[in-house]
Amino acid sequence: MRRQIDVLSDEHSSFRIIWSLAWPIMLEQVLIMLVQYVDTAMVGAIGPDATAAVALTSSTNWLMNGILAGVAIGFGVPVGNYIGANKIDRARAVVRQSVLAIALFGLALTAIMLCIAPYLPHWLGGEESICADATRYISIVSLAYIATASVQICSNILRCTGDTATPLIFNVSTNVINMVLNFLLIYEPREITIFGSSFRIWGAGLGVSGAAIATAAATFFSGFMLLRAMFLDKFRCSISLKQDYRFDKAIWADMVKVGSPVTFERVCISAGQILMTAMVTSLGTASLAAHSLGITAESITYMPAFGFSAAATTLVAQSLGAGRKDKAKSFSTICVTGCVIMMSCLGVVLYFGGGAIISLFTPSEEVVEIGAAALKVEALAQPFFALANCISGAFRGARKTKWLFMFGLAGMWAVRLPICFVLTKYTTLGLTGAWIGMAADLTVRGLVSLVMYRGDKWLQLPEAAKAEEAAE
Repeated sequence: MRRQIDVLSDEHSSFRIIWSLAWPIMLEQVLIMLVQYVDTAMVGAIGPDATAAVALTSSTNWLMNGILAGVAIGFGVPVGNYIGANKIDRARAVVRQSVLAIALFGLALTAIMLCIAPYLPHWLGGEESICADATRYISIVSLAYIATASVQICSNILRCTGDTATPLIFNVSTNVINMVLNFLLIYEPREITIFGSSFRIWGAGLGVSGAAIATAAATFFSGFMLLRAMFLDKFRCSISLKQDYRFDKAIWADMVKVGSPVTFERVCISAGQILMTAMVTSLGTASLAAHSLGITAESITYMPAFGFSAAATTLVAQSLGAGRKDKAKSFSTICVTGCVIMMSCLGVVLYFGGGAIISLFTPSEEVVEIGAAALKVEALAQPFFALANCISGAFRGARKTKWLFMFGLAGMWAVRLPICFVLTKYTTLGLTGAWIGMAADLTVRGLVSLVMYRGDKWLQLPEAAKAEEAAE
């Protein structure tokens, strides 16, 4: 683990500080994206039904991850505030409480998912041919939710202290492990030829279940290693097992204030994505597979969004913790500008090359054609997606998470889903109609976020923000 960056130091320029935080996250996303592409191609090689079985429950998995994202922000932002205020002991107390949260939320979400897994694919309208595989996939993946909780919470805390390299190392390692295990667990034993020499490779032949086992095993590795990082002396807020882990009501209350709107936002959006998946499922297996692969292809544009958004959260949280509103606004403006420029350029790649990307994952020409048409629509919304994503990062650092919930609620339920419903049910646009609704949602959220960002109401010091939340 490297030493955390002192983001409030005047030794370096704002651009250098932002880039030092953002590039490891961007690189992490690029490498994860590449491995996920290979992972998706491995499942896709089994056939469209296998891709659809994984896609059917993916939105539900996002819902569970959304709940954990709120918890992660709820602990990470206060840690950033305390570091900015140089209150390291208070930061350590928050980290200790986060360990309790990992166990509590991880086990609870696993129990919930195991109860509903047999019924979930049918609720989502999946065809009978894919429901059994979909149930097995989500059941196995849910066994690793305690590790998923560790990955999300520990990664966010590390980033809010200024350490973006450690999450990079272990999250990328996890995806490489996942890819290797996929290779061994998905396929039957087979002959492969390398440089003219043939080898027989062992394979478990587990299909979709093998992909789920690989994901769960790799997640356990990352969760353990990131949790271990909290106990190392090199970590700025390191803790030990000998310290006090009794429930701290004040810390949990603050976590709920900051994190619950993020959870509600993610739940609201994920619930909408589940409903959208159900609408897409009604279009047929080919459209569902194209929808899943289109989202995978679109993830190429997430690289700058994740990097600049996470950097904005860390920089705003620590700047406001130190009482420096000027630094918070300066840092966040640079982050937003950089994010819009980079995502707009990647949107051009998506518009002209989306079909080529999807063709890497499936041999089905029908799936490629459907997915490429949808991606052209989404590519046009990339500048607005950049605004919404990066400004959200700044607002999280400023504890304005209630705003994000309202933006997400309005965008998903008042814009995306109504348009998706009308265009998929009453027109012949098919999947493209659904993605028009998605693009409209991102555009509206981006514009609303920009309007709120241009004012200074969001720039409140942590104590003032807490007082306002208490009054509300």
